[in-house]
Amino acid sequence: MSWQPEIDELHKREKIAYQMGGKENVNRHKSRGKMTVRERINSLLDKDSFHETGAIAGNADFDHDGELRDFQPTNVIIGRGKIDNRKVVISADDFTVRGGAGDLESMEKQVYGELMAHELKLPMVRLVDGTGGGGSVTSIDELGYAYVPVNPAWDHVVNNMGRVPVVAACLGSVAGLGAARVVASHFSVMVEDISQMFIAGPLIVKHGMGQDLTKEELGGVQVHRSSGAIDNVVKTEKDAFEHIKRFLSFLPSNVWKLPPIMESTDSPDRKEGELISIIPKNRRQPYKIRTILQMVFDKESIFEMGSHYGGDTVTGFARLDGHSVGFLANDPIVGGGGLSVKACNKIERFVDLCQTFHLPIINFVDQPGLTIGLAAEKQGLIRHGVRAISAIYQATVPMIEIILRRVYGVGGAGMINGHGLHLRYAWPSGDWGSLPIEGGLQVAYRRTLEESDNPQELLEKLASQFESFRSPLRTAAAFGIEEIIDPRDTRPLLCDWIVDAYELLPELIGPSRHTMRP
Repeated sequence: MSWQPEIDELHKREKIAYQMGGKENVNRHKSRGKMTVRERINSLLDKDSFHETGAIAGNADFDHDGELRDFQPTNVIIGRGKIDNRKVVISADDFTVRGGAGDLESMEKQVYGELMAHELKLPMVRLVDGTGGGGSVTSIDELGYAYVPVNPAWDHVVNNMGRVPVVAACLGSVAGLGAARVVASHFSVMVEDISQMFIAGPLIVKHGMGQDLTKEELGGVQVHRSSGAIDNVVKTEKDAFEHIKRFLSFLPSNVWKLPPIMESTDSPDRKEGELISIIPKNRRQPYKIRTILQMVFDKESIFEMGSHYGGDTVTGFARLDGHSVGFLANDPIVGGGGLSVKACNKIERFVDLCQTFHLPIINFVDQPGLTIGLAAEKQGLIRHGVRAISAIYQATVPMIEIILRRVYGVGGAGMINGHGLHLRYAWPSGDWGSLPIEGGLQVAYRRTLEESDNPQELLEKLASQFESFRSPLRTAAAFGIEEIIDPRDTRPLLCDWIVDAYELLPELIGPSRHTMRP
C-alpha cells in the first residue's frame, strides 16, 4: 500500500497550475510586453526562496469515472519567499486566468495572504494585475441572486498598515478592488505603457459619465504621475521590483523590530566644501536641494518617494553611517518650496509612515510658509496644512531640523515640534520670522507709509533698519536658535545624532498610537 497515486495526482494538478491560463493566453499576455505572474515572482524574490500556498486551488472538471478532465487554477498566487534574505508574503494576480477577475477561490486566497502577513508579522507584497473582484453582474447567473459586496480581508488590509510594511505594484489594467489593493499600501509603483489604474474602466465610465476614454487616457501613468494615488512611476517591471526591494530595505519587517542598519563605506566625518556656498546670497535665487541631500547622506543611499507629486517638498529614505532615516526637504525651485495641498498631504503621509516603523526624521527646512492666494483658499489649504503640521507634532520618533534658509509663518513653524527637545541646527543663511520683512513692513507700517510724503524712501529706510536685525547671529545671541553651524559640518553632526537617535528607538517599538492610513 502506498499513497503514490495520490501524490502523482497532486503533481499532475500542480503541473497544470504552473501552466497558468494556458499557452494561448500566456502568449497573448507576453505579446503585450508583460511578464507572467510566475516570472514576476521569480524576478522579485531571492532564487528558490518561494514557498507557494494553495497551488492547486481552482476549478476542476471530472468525468463519470471521477478522473480529472480539466483544471483551471485560481488567478491569485500566494506564498512566502525572501527579498534580500528577509521573508515576505506575496500575493500576485494572474491575468492569463479570467483576466485577473476574482472568483471564490481567489478571494479566499487573497484573504489568506493578508492573514498570513498579519499573523506572521511579515511584509506584504501585492503584484496586482486585474480587478481582483468578480462583480455581482457576472455572478448573478451562477448564484441566482445579486450579493451585497464586501471587500475581502479589508480588516486585515487596514490592520496590516499599522503592523508590517505593505507594498503594491500596478502591473496591468487595474480597476475597482484591484485599484484599492494597490493604494492600500505604504508604497505603490506603476510601470509605463503596461499599467493603468482606475476606479471603473472605460466602458463603465462611458456608460455612466458619457466620457469616451482609452485606458491610458483614463488611468495611465500620465494621469497618476501627479494624482497622488501612486508613489513612483518606472519604465519596466524589473525597475518596479528594484523599487520594491529598495523601499523594503529601509524598513523593519514589522513594528516590533528596529529599522535595519547597513554596513557603510562612507565616512561619517566626510565634509563637502561646496556646501559653504551652495545657498545663494540673493534670497530670491533658488538652488538644487537634491544636490545638498546627496552631499549629506551616505553616497547613493537616497530613495525618493513621490517625486512627481507635491514637488515643493521632497520626501524619501536615506542612510547616515548605514542607519535608515526618513527625510523631508523643501524644494525652492518648485513654487518657492511653499506648502501646497499636495505637499501637505505628502508630508502627512510620509511622517506617519516613519512614525509607524520608527524611522528617525531629518527635516531640511527652507519654508516660506503655506501657499497664499485665492486658489489656496478655495482648496482649503489651511486644513491640509494643519493636518501635516499635526502629523509632525504627533510624531514621537527622533526628529532633527536643519534650517537651510527660510522659516516663516505657520508653515515654517510647523516643520518641527518647537516645544520639544528636538534638535535644530541653522546654517548662516537662515532667515526667519512671522512674515518676510519685505512684505511684513508693508503691513506693519501701512498707515505710516500712506501718510508719508515719500513712502518709497521711508520703506527703503525701514528695510535697511530691519535688515540689521535679520542676522541669524542676533537670534543665536538671544538663544532663539540653539546652534548655527558651518554647512560643511552637517553630515558629521547628523551621523553623530543618528547613533543617539537609534539608542532611543527600543522605547518606541510596537504599534503607533494611530494606525497609518493609505
